[in-house]
Amino acid sequence: MRDTASSPLPFIDLQAQRSRISDQIDAAIRRVLDHGAFIMGPEVADVESQLAERTGAAHCLTCASGTDALILPLMAADIGPGDAVLVPSFTFTSSPEVVALRGATPVFVDVDPHTFNMDADSLKAGLSAAEQAGLSAKAIMTVDLFGQPVDFDPIRDIADQNGLWILDDAAQAFGATYKGSPLGTLGRVTGTSFYPSKPLSCYGDGGAVLTDDTDLYERMKCVRVHGNGGGSADAKCLGLTARFDSIQAAVLLEKLKIFDDECAERNDVAQRYSDGLSDVVQTPQLIDDATSVWAQYTLVSDRRDTIVETLAAEGIPTALFYPRPLHAQGPYRSYPVAGNGLPVTDRLAEQVVSLPMHPYLEPDAQARIIAAVRAALSS
Repeated sequence: MRDTASSPLPFIDLQAQRSRISDQIDAAIRRVLDHGAFIMGPEVADVESQLAERTGAAHCLTCASGTDALILPLMAADIGPGDAVLVPSFTFTSSPEVVALRGATPVFVDVDPHTFNMDADSLKAGLSAAEQAGLSAKAIMTVDLFGQPVDFDPIRDIADQNGLWILDDAAQAFGATYKGSPLGTLGRVTGTSFYPSKPLSCYGDGGAVLTDDTDLYERMKCVRVHGNGGGSADAKCLGLTARFDSIQAAVLLEKLKIFDDECAERNDVAQRYSDGLSDVVQTPQLIDDATSVWAQYTLVSDRRDTIVETLAAEGIPTALFYPRPLHAQGPYRSYPVAGNGLPVTDRLAEQVVSLPMHPYLEPDAQARIIAAVRAALSS
């Protein structure tokens, strides 16, 4: 067991995970090296089958990154100039980035101050902003931030009333559930990421798209490989090089075997944080009938800088997700925002701080983190 009394702590401990399954990972990689099908080998089809089965989705399409998992459905649905996609500003840049890359317009909406996910009232204001800008609203990109699902029911009601479809960015939340249903079928399309820091991750970039829409799946499959799906000399549409590597799929297959156990451990870690901190600082709140995979454990405090500095002095890393709202960043400043601005997003950007979170965070190390946060807030 690591001496956690004073030694620096990792923010995410991938080495602890590797020590648990290193033999299995090494053997899986060797099998790929032996058969030599390094791109789209048999492991890729196996992973797609398992991910579809876990989520109940009719189709799973793996791809080269979480960003590809968002742009593939936009390309397949022919989202482009003159179209608007509603997206939260409090998220990673890839969410609006793929919309802008298609020549469409991201319209930024605000988030709930407690869950950090898309706010339904702000979404309605965003639709008005899109209309005022002369845009045709086509889709809503929900983002399941920090590991928990967006509250889908009110979002779906708005989507249905306005003839929109939902692209769910579940890059941080694969494995979470909403009202008993796993993420994967709660929108027309769900995209996820297997970047190494994600709860379900490989050893490089990777992603997947899940859908029940067979026609859209076939079009995404075509887009994934140069617009010809890899099976024709003639391109049927514009495409990408978005294939998934066999070695990364092999790694993912082994990690899937321990994923449920790791999710349970993440929830235990989150509960210990909440038990130890909720009386002194705003801790994350889960919506009713939902589970989280706790990609991050994020506090909200107007004394964020003090928390960061105090923990750093104790060898405890923190992270800021996200210190500058997307609607305030250079590439996105000209795009519409809902209502008279996004006050919750602006405030959260100045106050959020994420603590170390992974399934292998030992109780004594976590007690040290909790004590440091409490000390920072009492100083």
